[in-house]
Parts: sequence; C-alpha cells; structure tokens
Amino acid sequence: MKISFISQRSFTYVGHAIALQLKHKYKFNNFSAFVFLRTSYNFLKSQKDINYHSLVLDEDIHPLYRQEKLDLTYLQWLEKEYGIPNLWPYAAVDRVLMFNQMIREYPYNTPPFTHEEIMRIIQVKAKAVIEFLEKEKPDVLIYSVIGAVTTMLLYEIAKKKGIQTIAILPAYIRNRTVVSGRYDRFTSVEAKAQAILSVHNQERCAEARTYLKEFREKPQPYYAGIDPKNQAMSRWRQFKFLTPRNFWLWAQFYGRYVYRYFTEIDRHDYSYISPWYYLVDRVKRKLRNLRGTNDLYDSFTPQEDFAFYALQYEPEISSLLHAPFYANQLNLVRQIARSLPLHFKLYVKEHPQMVQYRPREYYQELKKIPNVKLIHPAIPSFAVLPHTKLIFTLTSTAGWEGIFLKKPVINFGEQFYNALSMVKKCVQIDQLPFLVKEQLENFTHNETELEIFVQALLEESVVVDLPYLWEQEQDSEKRYQGAEPIADLLVTKYLSSLK
Repeated sequence: MKISFISQRSFTYVGHAIALQLKHKYKFNNFSAFVFLRTSYNFLKSQKDINYHSLVLDEDIHPLYRQEKLDLTYLQWLEKEYGIPNLWPYAAVDRVLMFNQMIREYPYNTPPFTHEEIMRIIQVKAKAVIEFLEKEKPDVLIYSVIGAVTTMLLYEIAKKKGIQTIAILPAYIRNRTVVSGRYDRFTSVEAKAQAILSVHNQERCAEARTYLKEFREKPQPYYAGIDPKNQAMSRWRQFKFLTPRNFWLWAQFYGRYVYRYFTEIDRHDYSYISPWYYLVDRVKRKLRNLRGTNDLYDSFTPQEDFAFYALQYEPEISSLLHAPFYANQLNLVRQIARSLPLHFKLYVKEHPQMVQYRPREYYQELKKIPNVKLIHPAIPSFAVLPHTKLIFTLTSTAGWEGIFLKKPVINFGEQFYNALSMVKKCVQIDQLPFLVKEQLENFTHNETELEIFVQALLEESVVVDLPYLWEQEQDSEKRYQGAEPIADLLVTKYLSSLK
C-alpha cells in the first residue's frame, strides 16, 4: 500500500510519528509526503527512520508562478474537472494568499498578490499536485488540516481520482481523537450512530450517559489551551514580557530569530515571517493593548431574554473553509441581531485567543448595534450557556457544548454536529428570522439521539490529546508513543480494508 501525507506545517512531526508506528507495528513501508515548511521538509529529509519515496515542498513550487505564463485554457479545464464549482474556493481558504496573514498579524488583511498572480499560483500548484498524485498513485492520503491552496487541491483532486482521503481530527470530547473520511464531518461516527440506532440498544449508551452527566455537572472545554484562564486577557498578562527576566528571554529569542533570518535559506520562502514584520506587528499590538477594552464590556444579566454568539478565532479554517460565505463576523452579528424577537438581547463574547489581537474599533462597531451586549471574554461560556435561549455559531464548540446543555443551536457552516437533527444550519440568510422563530418556539431536545451520537463518538475515537501532541509536545519519543493509538485507529477503520 502507498500512503501519502499532507504534512501541513508542524503537523509534519505528528504525521511522521504516525508513519513510524505504521511501519514498526503494521509493516507499512511505502510513504510519501507533500510538505509545507522548509524546516519540516529538512526534518523529513534528514531523519533516517523512514525512507520517504517522494517528498515535495510547497515552498519550492510557489515561486514558479513568477515565470509561469497564464494559461486560461488550462484553468478552464481545471475548473471543469475540479471546480467546486469554480476555482475560487482553493484561493479563498488560504489566509496567506488572501490576507497576507501568518506573515503579518491580524488585523492586517491586505492581499500580497494580484488577481492574475493568484490565477498563476493556482495554475502552478495544481500542476504540481496532479503530477505528484499521478506519479505516486497513493492508495491513501492522510491529513489533518485543509488550510491552503495546495492542501485543498490535494484533497479535492485525490477524491476525484478515487484516492481514499482520511482526516485525523480532534473529537471535541476532551483528550480524544477521531479519524474521518471528511474534514467537516465524522463519517465513521455517523455510521456507528446509525448502527446503534438500528438495534435500539439503550444499554450500550451507558458510557455516553455518564459522560453527559459529568459534563453537565462540571463542564470544561475540550482543549485546555482555549480556556480563558490560560489566555492573556488582562493588561498585566499582555505586558508581562516587560519584566526583566521575560524581556531578557525575549531579547535572546529575537536575537536568534534575526541571526537565523540572515543565515538560513528559508527566509526567501513565501510563508516565512521576517523578524521585521514580527517586531512591527508585535509593537502595534502592544500599543493597541495599552488602552485596552475593559470600558466597552457590558454587564451579564442572566435573567433577561438573550441569544448568544461566541466570536471565533480568525482567519482560520472555521470561517475560511467551513463557513466561507459568513466569514465576516461583524456583518453576521448584524444579521443575527435583526433576526431576534424585538425584546431580545444578543450577547457577544470574544474568543479568548483573539482578545489581544482584535482592535478596539471592531468592538465599537459591534456596540453600535442597539440590541447587542458585549460581555467580558473572561466570563466562561459555561456561565452563559445555561441561561441563553438560543445559540448562534459559525462552527464553534459553543454549539456542541450548547447541545450538551439542551439548548437550541443555529450554525452557519459545516461541522460534525450538523449530523444531529436538532441542530439547524442557516443556508439562506433571508430565512434566518424564520429559523430563529422555529428554534425558539418549537425546539425539542432529543436526548436519545445525543446519547447515541456521543456513544458512537466514544467508540470511534481514541484517547489522544491531538492539539497538545501537535502544538506543545517537543519530545519525539512521547510524540511517537502518543501516535500509536492514532495508527491503530487508522488501520482498524481504513487501512486494513485497503490492503
């Protein structure tokens, strides 16, 4: 069997650990990867544990657009073969291409490329992806994130060519990971839920009932990294780096950063963050935070009738991929506010990780909406959700957690919990007021359906804290050990049937 990985940035190290487990435990030996950072590429080239049959670096492909002659005939063919239904979704999902973000900090949002340059970039990257897939002919494409032109091309073209695509995703139940045939749904979980439903075995859901009971008694986020108490939301925590010890550590880090910029070849890569931009944007952010936003927050009054919308981190795949036509959250809040009963308030709360980035002007625009109240981001969502009459979300876990608490939910994107019949997705914004009325007046929580879905999720997932393994774990041996349950799940659910 030929297995290819989409090695998206730092996921490379987790993907490699999974490949090692597949090699050592299950004797898979034919691996290739499409890689998205030069440091990741160099790691895979230099390691001796796996001989990757082919490694392609996106950073080497990108600059070819400068010499590429625009071929509209080719793009029209590409659009006909792989459009969804056109080629814009491939560009729109890429925050570097569309906003120059990751290179620059939010709220910077000026595209670095012209329309013609974007067309040529898609052209050269599509050619590279097609060549890679036709040369390697993988049986399986394993990935975790679809967040760039090339990753989107790999996913869609692989599907069209009949290659099995497998997503490794957080299960949104604490410390658990799931694998799926889609990036936006839990396909194996949905199949298992149908199987449980077909035999009407309520005793089988005892574990789910216990989980739901414990969550309702003591709710907590699925990932500790997004807990408000772990974020720099106060002015003191945002300026803590100025203490002598912290400032000295930062100065050392920045010195190494500058040295590396002048000595390493990856400074020429299109996704490289220069030390100048890093410094300028950090200074701008700290200056914005000098004034802060504490004077803009409204009181939380649980007794009044209100709906709840939790702002999401942006730009991220939650908006660019899962809800691309509602990515402007400021406009979306305006539409939600005017869709509520006249006496309702709309409580809006910032994402804990966005507090230090979102400019004050953004919140001032929100507060111009008469029935909107901006509540302090330090207030846990779990203090708000039990009292709200209705939850709105793009695709966030606020919707998932609200379902656990038996609240009606309306979302605007594609997310795994859309599989539940009690969740309503808004597909036409002019119908939102009617959808609101339906959810407020006719909503019925279906506990049996929820128990079955949660039981299926528990049965189809493994105990691995994927965000931690991906973002924080630096020990390669611990990463290797943590990857074992994921490799077991991949083999059990997909790879054994493809051998």
